[in-house]
Amino acid sequence: MVETKNRRLDIDALRALRAIKLHGGVTRAAEALGLTQSAVSHKIKRMEASLGCELLDRRPGGGMFTTDGEGLLHYAAKILGLHDEAVVSFAKSNLAGRILLGFTEDTTCSDLSRILGRFRRLHPQVAIRTKVRMSLVLRSMLEHGELDVAIVQLFAHEVRPTDVVLFRENLHWVKSRELALEDGAPLPFLSFDDDCFYRRWAIDIGQDEGAELETVFECSSAAGIIAGVQAGLGVALLSDRHLRPEMEIISERLPAPPSLVYVVRRAKKARNPALESLVLEIDSEINRYGKLALAS
Repeated sequence: MVETKNRRLDIDALRALRAIKLHGGVTRAAEALGLTQSAVSHKIKRMEASLGCELLDRRPGGGMFTTDGEGLLHYAAKILGLHDEAVVSFAKSNLAGRILLGFTEDTTCSDLSRILGRFRRLHPQVAIRTKVRMSLVLRSMLEHGELDVAIVQLFAHEVRPTDVVLFRENLHWVKSRELALEDGAPLPFLSFDDDCFYRRWAIDIGQDEGAELETVFECSSAAGIIAGVQAGLGVALLSDRHLRPEMEIISERLPAPPSLVYVVRRAKKARNPALESLVLEIDSEINRYGKLALAS
């Protein structure tokens, strides 16, 4: 038994543990952190020795983390957040102003919300007004000057040089494993509403390539589309984070979807110290871990 007084939680080791979670393994975490794989492994082993337990599940075919590892990850997010906030708080801020910010629904439950909360505590004189909308709506609001900045999802080929890339993922055609599709018949399509760019791509480009889709279910939320797929109502376009074990990725009769990217995008004429500080805060967080966690 390791005595409590000898146990220590190293900040860099906690960052390494969280990066392993975010990136899905030690090798990818090392690349994101700019370290060697052995350096990351050493940090974790040293922390395991200090705590007297194993954090990574190293058994063949096992999960990524042990029960203790999963438990520590919960604390790591809180500890790292408080640590980073404390460090930043000593840089006295006189920032003031207003930021009109747009979020998508799935980014409200993510690292971005934590960063935003920290920013508001550190800069109480900055008024932030937030609106949650679909990505297409947010992009239109940016173009019309109704927002200063927004976190939006778009296709990878639409990324601009001024965008801050947060997260990349793939888009897939999926259906329930129990659903049998009839040859020659239109494909039953489970669609987001008219403000979804997945839907516009599927209808405008997908059908141009010979895929005949018949919209049988329409819903504005990912949860509703996921439930529809699981119930076997039809096929849908879903990203990596929304895939479930009972779903099957399909490719026959359908064009390959483009890949997706989440970005921070400023309005063309929106430039002020408060806004630039917020964008810098998000960018710094990405540089620490190479990636931000979004809701699944």
